[in-house]
This record gives sequence, C-alpha cells and structure tokens, in this order.
Amino acid sequence: MRDDVTQDPSLAPVIALAQSVQAGLVGHEALVERLMTAILSGGHVLIEGPPGLAKTRAVKRLAAGLSGSFARIQCTPDLMPSDITGTQVFRADGGRFDFLPGPIFHELVLVDEINRAPPKVQSALLEAMGEAQVTAGGTTRALSDPFMVVATQNSIEHEGTFPLPEAQLDRFLLHLDLGLPGAEAERAILDLVEAEGQAGPGAPTTDRLGGEAIRAARQAVAGIHLAPALKDFIVRLVVATRETAGGPLEGFVEHAVSPRGSIALAASARARAALHGRDHALPEDVEALAGDVMSHRLIPSWRATSEGLSSRDLVGRLVTHVRPW
Repeated sequence: MRDDVTQDPSLAPVIALAQSVQAGLVGHEALVERLMTAILSGGHVLIEGPPGLAKTRAVKRLAAGLSGSFARIQCTPDLMPSDITGTQVFRADGGRFDFLPGPIFHELVLVDEINRAPPKVQSALLEAMGEAQVTAGGTTRALSDPFMVVATQNSIEHEGTFPLPEAQLDRFLLHLDLGLPGAEAERAILDLVEAEGQAGPGAPTTDRLGGEAIRAARQAVAGIHLAPALKDFIVRLVVATRETAGGPLEGFVEHAVSPRGSIALAASARARAALHGRDHALPEDVEALAGDVMSHRLIPSWRATSEGLSSRDLVGRLVTHVRPW
C-alpha cells in the first residue's frame, strides 16, 4: 500500500489502521492488504497456513484498531450451533424465554481452526456470512453493520477435521494461503518478539476505526472506476474456468467459478485500487487478487489432482493465458 499519493479523506483512517496492523507483523504485507480489502468490500476472509504464522495475531491486531466488538471462537469437534448463534434461556422469575446472543453477534468474529468445527456448526455460519442475519428460536435477528468473519485453518493437520463444503467456502471473499517465512524474515520475527518482550505491553489504541468511518470508506470504494475493458477482463477470467474445450484449463476443472467470483473479483479490485491511492482499478489489481478470490471457488478435476496441480496453480495458469487487452 502506498501513502505518497492523494487519498480520499474517508480512506485515511483505513490506511492508518493498515499501517498500525502491519507494524506488529513481519512479512505479511499481503495479508494486511487482504484484510483491509475485505473490510472495504464488506466480505469475509479465510486464512490457511501452518501453525505459528501469526494468523491469529494479525486478526487480534486488527480488532485492537476497531472500535466495534470482537469475539473469538475456538472451534472443536464438540462445538454446537447454539454456541455460535446463541440460545433461548428460561427466566423463572418472569416465566419467559429470553434469547442470549452468541459470539456471532459481534462486529468482528475470529473463527479459529474452522475446519475443526462439525458440519452443523459450519452450516450455522452460512446464513450469518451470506445474509448478515441469524435465525434462532423462530426469530430472525440482524447482525451488526459492519460485520466481518475471519476464519483460520491448519493446512498440515487433518485428523479430526471436517473439510469446509463448497457452499461455505463460497461465502468467503478471499482465501489466503500462507507459507513459511525465509531466513531473513525469520530473524526479523525473532527481533520483533524480543523487542516486544523487553518493552512490555504497549499503550492501548485510542483512535480506533468505527462503523461510521468504515461505511464512509466503503462508499468511497464503491465510486472507484472500473473500466468496461477491465470488467471484460474479469468476466473472461471467470468464464475461462467453464470452457470445456480449447480453453487453457481444458480437462483440469471439475467445477468452475460461479458468477459470485466475478462480483467478488470486481469488488476486491476496487478496494485494492483505493488502498493504493487510485480512483480507478487496473489489471494489476485483478491479477494480484485472482488467486485469493478464485482458487477456493474452483474444484480441480481428478486429472489436475493426479498431476499435482492445485486450484491456485490452475488460477495462476489462467492469469498467464488470459490477458487484459
């Protein structure tokens, strides 16, 4: 993200929050940018990677910079849907049932190790993430505005886990795949942790980003120009996953990307352009985000799997074949 260009005033608090989150992380510029992109687009984020890569730390730093409420859900196989959405409690003194809201009613919700939650719990998140509402006890209740879910999952341990169904994956705007850092970044992480240990806990953040500021920033992002040619580029990328003959992914796709992928890619491109100080999106925004937007919406065929190609590999191949102009 750049700060050497003129920014829309409503985006300045978001840029400041991004810099604050990044200050306590090493080598996670892309992660911070994607989190900010999701905030500006009103979407949700799934972060996948081995343990110890500061996935939870990044979300906690983000929560510290927001004025809204924050909840963390640690998923386990015995988790129940009511543990997420809330439950009806009988009040003996009044002879009535009262609804006690669950953690999903907070503005920012961290769902840690989401693939350890059983299918019923994962299904309970579908309505909340897709429609920003929860139906419990026969009553539909609206969630906070803004509302954002950031989920994490471990990519190397699969015993006792429940893979997310395609319908659940499609609710996420972005799916990030984090890798292990190099030696230089590892040393910087060590120095950062030691410095924090010697300095003690930092001062609490006083200038936090509120809901009104987020809604104003989203309105500014909605005004980012998306040229007709760029819209065509986005559509050609998505439609290329459906080409059964003659396309760059012929024989490698079991299930192609739905129109929701086009919508998500356009919204994300606008947000990234805003974060980089532009009033218009560029092909580089689309290409940078294509893997995180499309990979979890694309299911490789048995042929692709047998050749060791993941959905992210296929999207990368697609980007090199489908050009903007």
